[in-house]
Amino acid sequence: MYDYLVVGSGLYGAIFAHQAKACGKSVLVIDKRQNIAGNIYTKEVEGINVHIYGAHIFHTNNKRVWDYITQFAEFNRFTNSPVANYHGEIYSLPFNMYTFNKMWGVVTPDEAIAKIEEQKREIIGEPKNLEEQAISLVGRDIFEKLVKGYTEKQWGRDCKELPAFIIKRLPVRFTFDNNYFNAMYQGIPIGGYTKMIANLLDGIEVRLNTDYLEHKNELDSLANKIVYTGPIDAYFDYKLGALEYRSVRFETELLDKPNFQGNAAVNYTDKDTPWTRIIEHKWFEFGKDANGNDLPKTVISREYSSEWKLGDEPYYPVNDAKNSLLYAEYKKLADKEGKVIFGGRLGEYKYYDMDAVIASVLDMCDKELK
Repeated sequence: MYDYLVVGSGLYGAIFAHQAKACGKSVLVIDKRQNIAGNIYTKEVEGINVHIYGAHIFHTNNKRVWDYITQFAEFNRFTNSPVANYHGEIYSLPFNMYTFNKMWGVVTPDEAIAKIEEQKREIIGEPKNLEEQAISLVGRDIFEKLVKGYTEKQWGRDCKELPAFIIKRLPVRFTFDNNYFNAMYQGIPIGGYTKMIANLLDGIEVRLNTDYLEHKNELDSLANKIVYTGPIDAYFDYKLGALEYRSVRFETELLDKPNFQGNAAVNYTDKDTPWTRIIEHKWFEFGKDANGNDLPKTVISREYSSEWKLGDEPYYPVNDAKNSLLYAEYKKLADKEGKVIFGGRLGEYKYYDMDAVIASVLDMCDKELK
């Protein structure tokens, strides 16, 4: 009999398992995939650590989180500085003085602020939707070229139908600064995320290709408590209805050239380009292999956002009013499950950055593993 059965070997599950083992508990980790690491899984292709389920760039201002995770990987100094491509026009992201100069020819922060103030006058009162919120932050020109098309592709909905809060955290800077996250600590684990998760799971029994919900009774009987990081609605067999997600499809290709786009991430912000962005994975580790040599080939991934349906990989919870109410009902059911801890992005139906997942699971461990 194990003390804990951990369902899912992503960040939440792997950290919980590591902490439980460190406290002398017996742990079994299972995952329905054929690999560990959940959506942060990286796979080496021609010396390049490819982010199979989309770009994951670690960033945090939480020193406890940083000190914890850097026990399991050395992080490089990668700084996220994406580029926007609007019909071949190139703009710096996040929105900063380089962006404003390219858009309007302004040179000083005062000129940029005056331009935005002039354009945001069309919004009267509190912004009622994402479109109004964006215009109130950066003006109509930037909204039309750099926000509207990208956001509508990402969410599959008109900006007027999306809630304002989605874009409230949009970084807007009146400095010449392309550092997107502007976090105290940021980077990519050298050697990839899979290696980091393997270090967390060192010495812990892991069973892959094991679907918890298909063998629930049998697996539940193996442990005193369950840590479940899968979709909360799937756990309850969707009996209140399915929660909604956005999904992402990737087209990944290996190219026989050293450089495709010159940057890790390029966002395509016009509505006519079908993909939302292209990731060139080698630039997460500066185009070098483990020995510091330049890599002769490159791997790119085009990302296509799509409406989620049962059977697809769920990526982004649609945290609108309808889904939030449905999740609240599932949460009531979850709270009655005495021996089950629901955690992580899917277990809590929450859009989590990686550092927030780590903070959440460490808090859970503080309470649970006394």
